[in-house]
Amino acid sequence: MKRYNRKRQLSLYLGWILVVIGLLLLTNTLRAQSNYPQMVTSKDGTQISYEVYGVGEPTLVFVHGWSCDARYWRKQVPYFSKKYKIILVDLAGHGHSGMTREKYTMKAFGEDVQAVVEETGSQNVLLIGHSFGGAVIAEAARLMPQRVKGLIGVDTFENIEYPLSRDEYNGMMAPFQENFQSGTRQFVKHMLLLNGDTLLNEWIMADMSAAPQSVAISSMEEYLSQSITGEAAEMFNEIHLPVVAVKGDLWPVDYEANRRHMHSYDAIEIKNTDHFLMLNRPDECNEALQQAITKIIEKNN
Repeated sequence: MKRYNRKRQLSLYLGWILVVIGLLLLTNTLRAQSNYPQMVTSKDGTQISYEVYGVGEPTLVFVHGWSCDARYWRKQVPYFSKKYKIILVDLAGHGHSGMTREKYTMKAFGEDVQAVVEETGSQNVLLIGHSFGGAVIAEAARLMPQRVKGLIGVDTFENIEYPLSRDEYNGMMAPFQENFQSGTRQFVKHMLLLNGDTLLNEWIMADMSAAPQSVAISSMEEYLSQSITGEAAEMFNEIHLPVVAVKGDLWPVDYEANRRHMHSYDAIEIKNTDHFLMLNRPDECNEALQQAITKIIEKNN
């Protein structure tokens, strides 16, 4: 009888161990596939929100553009989370992240991405950035040369040598400073197809014009300044990684200018689309992004 009791106790003990192990595995899986924001502290103490979906390598880190947030990647989540771990980041001052900074620099945004990548333990990373998110992922790549394997720009990196003049800069900033909401709507409207999805276009304009004005103006000033100083191109002299752009056809690409600074540069163009192709042409955009991912993997092998 005593031997029977000992066996029964041992069996129950082993059973509980298996239950605990199962719960731990389930917790890790759910965390990896969670659809609610998690938080991490950036270098300057700002709280940064991020979401993680799926499993698999490489890890794809999606970085939104100016006055946008992680929601702008919502049509990429179902497609890519089937094969990869994907991470959506809200940069400081955007989405669910904190907005405690006085100046919103590209370097500080890069540190936001770095904090998320390190918090999630991601080692084999491709950074994907939309619009001014391209400058952000370039900064992040400089900070994490061992983790980042390539950069994918979404409607960005057309000509990193573009010599923005001070007059052009002042002309671009004036509408935001005079009437931020109106200026933003007009700015965004020029990047949308007039014959596009009317409801989607209105949502984009309304959403971006509702961004915090102080954050939006500061980050735009910092972003444009890189084209005045030449840093937009010079930073790539330190980034020895393949770069692929997935873009609409609103603006031409200067391959020679980009390749003077980038380790390698390719572009995949989607015809008859606009600046927000990940939202208004998601199927074609996702296919092009997969082509870009494959190109970078092949270049790294």
